[in-house]
Amino acid sequence: MTHHRRLRAQVLSAAAVLAAVPLALSAIPASATPHQATAGTTTSAHTPLGTDRTPALPAPPKPPAGLPKQAKGYQAPTALVSDSARQAIVSARKGAGLTAAASASAPAAATTAALVTPSQAKTWGGTGSATTLVVYDTTGAWGWLGEMYAMAAGNLASHFGKVTAEPVSSYAAGQVGSYTATIYLGSTYGESIPAAFLNDVLSTTHPVIWAGSNIWQLTGTEGSAADTAFKSVYGWDPSNSYYDTTDNPVTVSYKGQTLSRNAGNGADVLAPAITTASLVTVLAQANCTAACAPIAQTTGTSFPWAIRSSNLTYVGEIPFSYISESDRYAAFSDLLFPALQPGAATTHQGLVRLEDVDPTANPTVLRQFADYLFSQHVPFSVGVIPEYTDPKGTYNGGKPQTVTLAQAPAVVSALKYMQSKGGTIIEHGFTHQYSNVANPYNGVTGDDAEFYRAQCATTQTPPYQFDATCQNTDWVIWTGSLPGDSSTWAAGRATSGRALFTQAGLTAPTIWETPHYFASAADYAGIDSIYATRYERELFVSGQLSGGPLDYSRTFGQFFPYVVHDVYGEKIIPEDLGNYEPTTENNNPPRTPADIIRNAQVNLAVTQGVASFFFHPTYSLTYLQQVVTGIKGLGYTFVAPTSLSG
Repeated sequence: MTHHRRLRAQVLSAAAVLAAVPLALSAIPASATPHQATAGTTTSAHTPLGTDRTPALPAPPKPPAGLPKQAKGYQAPTALVSDSARQAIVSARKGAGLTAAASASAPAAATTAALVTPSQAKTWGGTGSATTLVVYDTTGAWGWLGEMYAMAAGNLASHFGKVTAEPVSSYAAGQVGSYTATIYLGSTYGESIPAAFLNDVLSTTHPVIWAGSNIWQLTGTEGSAADTAFKSVYGWDPSNSYYDTTDNPVTVSYKGQTLSRNAGNGADVLAPAITTASLVTVLAQANCTAACAPIAQTTGTSFPWAIRSSNLTYVGEIPFSYISESDRYAAFSDLLFPALQPGAATTHQGLVRLEDVDPTANPTVLRQFADYLFSQHVPFSVGVIPEYTDPKGTYNGGKPQTVTLAQAPAVVSALKYMQSKGGTIIEHGFTHQYSNVANPYNGVTGDDAEFYRAQCATTQTPPYQFDATCQNTDWVIWTGSLPGDSSTWAAGRATSGRALFTQAGLTAPTIWETPHYFASAADYAGIDSIYATRYERELFVSGQLSGGPLDYSRTFGQFFPYVVHDVYGEKIIPEDLGNYEPTTENNNPPRTPADIIRNAQVNLAVTQGVASFFFHPTYSLTYLQQVVTGIKGLGYTFVAPTSLSG
């Protein structure tokens, strides 16, 4: 049906809109509030949303100016101070292949010594051979951000195997050695980091990725014995490295690609003071808009955004805030390969999904799309909604209408034809709408959300002025779980929809896609009890790692450049390029074929990056042809979703 609205469902971009629940920052000093995304939008102390209207993570609070300051009660690590101990560590790393220019040819072997895993730790992930420890900050008014960043990093690391995440304050001595690699996310400036963790980072032969603040705690004060020892091993000096609070880079250069960086992240990338260039490999550069300020300790127009020396990879910020499909997030996603799967073969695979196909679809058009993709040797997926319903007769002269697949034999025949041409059918919700109420549009299949409450407002920020009838100029506000929401309810809808396929003579799908990529944690649990694989972007909630009450005022969406096994325990097939949209929809800007191809080009920076997009067959086949041709021209090979590794 050509009437379906296209409520954009990508994740995490530059444009910041505002969620329905404020974060109550009025008691927090302005200097302690996080940066807000910018793209012609209003700054506010509320959860920012991406272009798809799923919540984006904000950046950490702006750090203080000047040289880094140690936390109260800080004691410098001693692991490298002794000449003999330092030489033994350096020799062991050389034996493991850990240098500035190269990583080991195989993942570091974890120690077999039994260690106590802190009770605050949460483990999830895939079946790969690598293991990752993610440690994160928790203190301060914005300590909750640490858990959110840890979920984002852990989800990426799950591509390689199991992940364990825990607060850095809970770290147990020796844990670093029991994992293939460790990721520390410094989101709270001045977090008190246990000496055991600092010493283990400095003495291990295993890779460590450190992003953001507190790197200076590895060195002690400038000129101290610990600082001198660190410089001799790593070739740079965190104690004399400044946050560049003048320059606000809007791009990052990595592996020949120019990645975007939203200006809302602010001028707060730490510029490393490199003292011995031969010991350091610069992996990525933050690009200033002109000559960088002296505080960046460079004479050019860029300064190091990510570096590697010995066992340590350092990234000058946490790259999970205000991300988009072209963001520096891709660089961080790729930096995990040298640590967790060194020597991985470079592959670039593509996925295409035809979207929102329901029992009222045009079977002739479906066959045309299948014929084209088959002619191009492009396997594809079809997101099928097994029941179409228009409970108020919005598009049927005021008369309610419901059509199931079994009642649409021509569409079923077309779907079987698509399967014969390389199509994989997935269940895209039960009805792709909630009830006989607008959610947010009209209650019609394909227009509305099925598993999360949405309303249209004339205002972008609270207090919201909700419209009884949604206008294209309105903002879509996602307000939380639906009435009656539960795992049982969601599982029932997934099961009911799945049964409609078999009743129509089709094989039951094995892959699920959540309508508009929005669901509660309870819904995901219910859906995941029916389906082991989802093909989508998804939503995460504060409290999922800590075990505390879930706080839906603090959520974020995430997309992936490769297969992951998320914190819900589900295998996720990626969709990371977005979809073709010719016009502005509810303040979502258009997305052209050129935009999608550009996003695919950025993803070439990821060692095994997947260029995955979706397309509504209600639009002209011409635009799909442009995207497919462009992505193939970049060197991607299209595959079926079930053939992806990870």
